[in-house]
Amino acid sequence: MSTIIYPSPIFGPVHSRRLGISLGINLLPADGKVCSFNCIYCECGFNEDHHPTLPMPTREEVTERLEQKLQQMVADNQLPDVLTFAGNGEPTCHPHFAEIITDTIRLRNQYCPKAKVSILSNSTMIHRQAVHDALMQVDNNILKLDTVDPVYINKVDRPVGNYDVEKIIEGMKAFNGHLIIQTMFMCGADVDNTGEEYVAPWLEAVKSINPQQVMIYTIDRETPAQGLLKATHEQLDTIRDRVIAAGIPCTASY
Repeated sequence: MSTIIYPSPIFGPVHSRRLGISLGINLLPADGKVCSFNCIYCECGFNEDHHPTLPMPTREEVTERLEQKLQQMVADNQLPDVLTFAGNGEPTCHPHFAEIITDTIRLRNQYCPKAKVSILSNSTMIHRQAVHDALMQVDNNILKLDTVDPVYINKVDRPVGNYDVEKIIEGMKAFNGHLIIQTMFMCGADVDNTGEEYVAPWLEAVKSINPQQVMIYTIDRETPAQGLLKATHEQLDTIRDRVIAAGIPCTASY
C-alpha cells in the first residue's frame, strides 16, 4: 500500500487535474494525518496508520514559509494558478485556520494577484462561524459531499465523531451559492455510489444547495482499502450531464 504524506506547511507546486498549477498549503503535521474523516480511498492512507508526532505548523510559520516560497516563484517567473489548502487531512481543523486565510489572501494579493485561493475540505467544520466566514473569503470553496446516504458515508468516508449529512447540507446552503461541491464516485469492495439509488438523491441535494459549480471525480492514486475501482468515463459523463441539465456547471475528472 502506497500513501502520500505531504511536507508542511508548504509543498509543490504540483499539477492539479482540476485547478492547474497549484501551490499547496498543508496546515497539518508533516509526519502524519489529522482528519475528521478516515476515507477508504484517501491517498494519505488510514488515520490509524499515520499518527503524527509533530505539531501543526503555527500561523506565523505558515505565513513566513508561504511568503518565502512566493518570493522564490516570482523570481523564477513561475507564478501559481492557485494556492490550495490541502495536505495531510482536514485543513479547517487548524485552530487558527481563519487567521491563516486572512494572511494568505494578503500575500496572494501582494505576490500573485491573479492566483485563486482554494480549499479542499470535507465540510465537517463549516458549522463553526469563524470557518464559515473564512471560507466565504476564498475564491474556490470546495466542499465534499460524496453522497447523502448515511450508511455509505459511514462505510466510505468514515467520519470521526458525530456526522449528520442533513446538517452538512444546511451548512452548505448557508454559503448562498459561494461553494463548489466535490464528489468522489467509485465502485468495488462492496461500495458503489454510481447507481441511481445514490445519484438521484445526491442530485436533489445538490440542486437544493445550488452551488456555483460541481466537481465530480474518481480514484486517481492507490487507495488504502483494496478492491476499489474507478468510475467509468461513461458513468461520470452521465452524472455530469444530469448536473448540467439542472442548470449547475459541472466538470468530470477521470
